[in-house]
Amino acid sequence: MEPLITHTGRAVALRRDDVDTDQIVPSEYCKRVVKSGYEDALFARWREEPDFVLNRPAHAGATVLLAGRNFGIGSSREHAVWALKDGGFVAVVASGFGDIFRRNAMNNGLVPVDQPLEVVQELMAEAERDPSFTVTVDLRELRLRAGGRSWDFEVEQRARELLLQGLDTIELTLRRGTLIDAYERRRPSWLPTVPRGSGAEFAAGGAR
Repeated sequence: MEPLITHTGRAVALRRDDVDTDQIVPSEYCKRVVKSGYEDALFARWREEPDFVLNRPAHAGATVLLAGRNFGIGSSREHAVWALKDGGFVAVVASGFGDIFRRNAMNNGLVPVDQPLEVVQELMAEAERDPSFTVTVDLRELRLRAGGRSWDFEVEQRARELLLQGLDTIELTLRRGTLIDAYERRRPSWLPTVPRGSGAEFAAGGAR
């Protein structure tokens, strides 16, 4: 995973509140066990609406999603984050997030930026007026910048440090392979073991 320090990208406004994970990625797509290939799943039902905002050519390539209140609520569904990533998004700016979605997002390289509703609405209005409107998410300084203004935001500190270093939790664990091997050599032989290669398989994108 590449380090994520600062990202500047075009913004698109999704003027919907209480967007849950089933709306982000419908349940029928959650039978897949890999972490990529969800472009067709992202907002799949809403994309059937001809004038859905992400169907408009002017917003193709947007990487910052502006949403309303309570984004990512509902069931624990890591696929929702995978779909947003596959849709090209690096950050979501909203007024409130589901707790599980927030954790899943940070663990998978998607930055959830929580802002007061009035700030989000101002950014939405700018993005609707000008599809080339850009927003900068600075993970090192914890600042959101757009249109000559800036706002503070907060994220979970450990997850932030991993993103700044370009690490996920599996890569962090694999860095300690020598210590893990030493521990395993000391374990009594009658205790359960994990077949070698299992970690690499999951790091490559899911269970086989």
